[in-house]
Amino acid sequence: MIKGQCKVWIFQSLYALVAIGSVLIFFLAMACAYLYVFPYTSTLVYKHGMSNSSDSISECNVFEGSWIQEDSYPLYNASQCPFAERGFNCISNGRRDRGYMKWRWKPKNCDLLWFSAREALEGLRGKRVVFVGDSLSRTQWESFICMLMTGLEDKTSVREINGNKITKQIRFLSVEFGTFNLRVDFYRSVFLVQPASSPKHAPKRVKSTIKLDKLDFISKEWIDADVLVFNSGHWWTPTKLFATGCYFQVDGALKLGMPITSAFKIALETWASWVDTTINSNRTRVYFRTFESSHWRNHKPCTVTKRPSSLTGGRDRSSISDAILGVAKKMKVPVRVLHVTPMGAFRSDGHVGTWSDNPSVPDCSHWCLPGVPDTWNEILFSYILSENQMGKDI
Repeated sequence: MIKGQCKVWIFQSLYALVAIGSVLIFFLAMACAYLYVFPYTSTLVYKHGMSNSSDSISECNVFEGSWIQEDSYPLYNASQCPFAERGFNCISNGRRDRGYMKWRWKPKNCDLLWFSAREALEGLRGKRVVFVGDSLSRTQWESFICMLMTGLEDKTSVREINGNKITKQIRFLSVEFGTFNLRVDFYRSVFLVQPASSPKHAPKRVKSTIKLDKLDFISKEWIDADVLVFNSGHWWTPTKLFATGCYFQVDGALKLGMPITSAFKIALETWASWVDTTINSNRTRVYFRTFESSHWRNHKPCTVTKRPSSLTGGRDRSSISDAILGVAKKMKVPVRVLHVTPMGAFRSDGHVGTWSDNPSVPDCSHWCLPGVPDTWNEILFSYILSENQMGKDI
């Protein structure tokens, strides 16, 4: 009797061990399969909230990717944002198709943070953000403010500190988010370096000059920013320079034969020297946005498409952008280059065209708002918030 009971107990124990072992092997196999199918993806994905890896931003090139349709876009209504310039509000200027507002940038190997205005406002509380550059910089500045305003219940707390209207001519604009003690400034400096009058005894064709070795005199006002975002490029063309009688100076000497590409590089090196010797990298984060693709077609009329182009037509490369990337690599102060040139090359649908405040002058350089500049800011916000999460003060 006892012997039989022992046999039963032994067999039951063996069955239990086999069952437990089978369960363990099953879960082990499932874990291995998961790791095989999803290897280390957590370090490559920008999720809304804390990143799983402090190196996740550097591990993904967010500028390599494609445009995908997103029905939840746009991120704001330009007609409800008092800081969106009327000339960029294509819908209010008569554009009927709205598809151009429904595209989201999808990096190849990761995801951008889904924009949260409230999280962005909290991350920028008590800070000063400064945009410096040409009208494309002003467009990004306007987009930045409109995106942030969607996180406010009381929008009356937002004001331009001098009561100025948003115009093309004004050199300085500053919008304050009173509840968050946040300022977002724009300085118009299309060349970044110093514009000047014609020197004495210059040829008659010289009406004005650009001092390539001296930074714009308003640069002293940029120093105490927490975030600095620069751009330059669209004014470095023969029509904007030589055709208007504008030439270059270096060390007080007129350089009539200097190519524009050489002049731009010298100007960038002047800017880089100023950043390296003036900016406190423990406080200020510096960004430089590359050339924004335009879609003029060999002096033919500006044609705005209804969908993004399938081909870039060579617009994914720019000598201006190459110069920016080259100079930034050699700098002592870390500069994050927002290399938007390739992504913009596809967006022949996003330009202002004839839907501006001056429809008689077609525009294939500037962008509608909402639109492509919002993507530049989504990337900028992703960097800012990710640096905050990694414990870096900005």
